[in-house]
Formats: sequence, structure tokens, C-alpha cells
Amino acid sequence: MAYTPLILSIDQGTTSSRAILFEKNGQSLFTTQQEFKQHFPKSGWVEHDPEEIWTTVLAVTREAIAAAKKMGRKIASIGITNQRETTVVWERHSGKPIYNAIVWQDRRTAARCNELKQAGHEQIVMDKTGLLLDPYFSGTKLAWILDNVPHARDRATKGDLAFGTIDSFLLWRLTNGKAHATDATNAARTLLFNIKTNQWDNALLSLLNVPASVLPEVKECAALFGETDKALTGESFVIGGMAGDQQAAAFGQACFHPGMTKSTYGTGCFVLVNTGDSPIASRNKLLTTIGYRLNGKTSYAMEGSIFVAGAAIQWLRDGLGLIKSAEETEAIARTVEHNQGVYLVPAFTGLGAPHWDPDARGALSGLTRGTGIKEIVRATLESVCYQTHDLFRAISDDGMRPTHVRVDGGMVRNNWLCQFLADILQLTVQRPMQIETTALGAAYLAGLQCGIYNSLDDLEANWEQDAAYSPDLDDTIRNALLEGWEDAIRRVRTNQQ
Repeated sequence: MAYTPLILSIDQGTTSSRAILFEKNGQSLFTTQQEFKQHFPKSGWVEHDPEEIWTTVLAVTREAIAAAKKMGRKIASIGITNQRETTVVWERHSGKPIYNAIVWQDRRTAARCNELKQAGHEQIVMDKTGLLLDPYFSGTKLAWILDNVPHARDRATKGDLAFGTIDSFLLWRLTNGKAHATDATNAARTLLFNIKTNQWDNALLSLLNVPASVLPEVKECAALFGETDKALTGESFVIGGMAGDQQAAAFGQACFHPGMTKSTYGTGCFVLVNTGDSPIASRNKLLTTIGYRLNGKTSYAMEGSIFVAGAAIQWLRDGLGLIKSAEETEAIARTVEHNQGVYLVPAFTGLGAPHWDPDARGALSGLTRGTGIKEIVRATLESVCYQTHDLFRAISDDGMRPTHVRVDGGMVRNNWLCQFLADILQLTVQRPMQIETTALGAAYLAGLQCGIYNSLDDLEANWEQDAAYSPDLDDTIRNALLEGWEDAIRRVRTNQQ
């Protein structure tokens, strides 16, 4: 029997690196994962060791290649998806990073962003990039490394250094330094890329004092990015797909038509709404970004970003020791009929959209003598849904009114969470059979490049629903819950409006 070749997806996330083998129909055959350490050198600073990321990626990639070989199956292509704004600068001659990766959650450049805002630069940045001046994005992280690592700026100017988000760094390593490239979705998150012209923008480079010599080539999402070095992977494999994690998830959810919406629940939560072939500027501090770029055409999206979702569950487990595993939270939440007025605002690294308050910090409010672990666990799950509601309210105010939302990511295995989300959003929540849609999206892009798929229609045909959740909460109760949340948010915000 002749088998269709498999696609290998490398999913390099904020807390772990994974490799997944996918069949043409979107089903996963093999998954392997390795976690890596989070570094918090100062309050609001978050770093990763790029070498540890590389070690974990190479290990899981080799495991997946070995698994395919054991099955007697060929790998047609590799797709890469990544934590988007996390920033690395490395030496061109050695590939060695000159500083730790500064993670997307990191807030160290908040003061610099405020300086640029005060100087009146935010509007031009928004017009060109669709982004706000916020430490979330790569550009000010890159500038910080060049300014704070000894001799880095001189070396960059001389062409000795290369910059990239994690996808670029992995591509460089996998190809043994032969390819320095990224895709349009990752480039769109740097504050340096004009999403209307699809080019690095000289005015933005000048604004942030970034030399063009460090930048990667920008390609479409399905393109020939390079080939893996045989010495690393046993044989040479084409790398044919690349997209930032949230765009990859939307692609894996087959959100190919204007108005289609996905919400991913991983370390953070990210909502993307397809807006078609025109970028729509938000009046409510949502981001305008590139959804994907294929065959010379750009599909745009509107995005809301929540910095802490699954990371709050990780905090309950690792920081407080209140639970032993994320899986426990569903059963615990079901034992509490009401939140008892307890609210968690998980602003551990500031607030994302639509508040954009990098100086806000987390708070647990409404505590009484009767508050226990169950109430805190439920409040943590609820906080994810309330934050999502804030995004959808902003999306609606911007004129996009989704009738349903497709959800994915590890958290949506929790049925209680999905139902509460539907209740709070007053929308139907659809969970697909394949919830690892971030990795799937990267696989789809690689499959398009190598001809396993002929068109987006092939990918749409693969999407399959596992469960749907319809709103079933009394409006009075819902409104009271949201009022409590809004009060909790007001208590932590530093940029009250």
C-alpha cells in the first residue's frame, strides 16, 4: 500500500518545544515534547536560553524523524511555527547568541516605548505596522540588546550579527547557517515591517536605531526556506512552511474567509479575526496584522492579545502548589456553584489588549475567610474567559461581529472552560477534533509548498468539529459577573481612562 508522505511540524512555544508528524488529512501520528526553563532576571523581565531552545528542538525533531522511519514513512516537508515576538541576536560566523532570547512577555522596554509615544511617534508606527508602541513587540527588544550588550551595536553595523525571532534562529541552525529568513507573519510583529508594502521600513529602522544588516529575508508563509543539514537530521529535509504561532493556529483552523475567528489558549490567549485582503485599523487598541501571505496576496487579520491564560494555571501548579496538574481544574471548577465574588486579574506581565497597560500587575480580590483553593482555581479559569470577553467587545465595537469562535490550544480540553466561555461571550464555541492547530497550520503551509495540498479548499475539507458549546447562562448572572470583573480590572490598571 502506498502512503502519502507525512509532514513534520516543529512547534516552538513559550514553555516547550514539540515535533508532530501529520497525515495529509490533518490527523497527528506522533507527538514528542520537551519543556525548557523560564528565566526571570528582574521584575517584568522574561528570558529563554536560545541554546536550550535549540537543544530541545533538535531533540524532538530527531525523535519525530526516527518515528517516521520506524513506521516506514517518508517526510515530505517541515513546517515551523514559533512564539512570535521573542527576540534573538546571534553571531553570523558562529551562530552563537550574544544574549538570552528576550521573550514576548518581557516588559523591560516599557520606558522606551513611552518615550517614543511622548515624542509623537505612535501614529506612524500604527499606520505602517498595525501595531502599538508596546514592549510586547520585537523591535524595542532588539534595540535593547544592541544598546546593552557590549560592542553589539558596532558589530551589528559591521554586519557581524543577525537578528531573528525564534523561527529565524531555528532556520539558521537547522540549515547550518545557510538560510537567514523569516515569513511575513513573524516580520509583521517586529515594529520594523510595513504590512502594506510587505517590506522592512527604513523610517521605522531609523526610529528604533536598528541597522538593516541584521534583518532576515522575508518570504511568504509557504516557500522554500531552506534544507536541513544532513549532519543534524540524518538526511536533508525541505523546510517549506513558516508562520507565527497565532497565525498558524488560524490557518490550522481554516479561518480563510473574512469574519472567521479563532481563539487560542496556550501560555497566553490570542484571538484572530480574518479581515480579508484589506487591513482594518482598530479604534479599540486591537492590532492589525498579517494573517498569512500566499501566492503574492496578503490576507489580513485583527488580533487581540492576552498575555496570561494557561500561564495562570501553570502558576497555580508551580508557583502556589494549589494543584498537581492542569487537568484537575475542570473537576475543581465543577464543585463550586459560584465564584463567591473572587476574581483573579492575571496581569503578571502587564495587561494586553484592549487595555495595553505594561505597568499593571496581577491581583486576587474579593477574598473572605471562606475562600479556599476551589474558589481560586475557578477564578483563574474564569479570568481567561473574562479577558476574552474584553477582546470580543472591542472586536464588535470595531465593526466585526463573529457569530461563533473556533477554539484551540491545551486549555480547551477543559469542557467547563469551553461552556463558561460560550456563556460569557454569548457565542457558540466550536472545538475541532485536532486542537493542536498551531502545529497543524505550519504543517498545512509546508504541505502547500511541496504540493501535498493544491489549495485552501483542501485544508477546509479537513476541518472537523469535536464539540460545540452554546450559551446557557441567565443574563442577570452574566452581567453581574462581568461587572465584578470590570471592577477588578479597574483596581489594577495604572493608565485609567
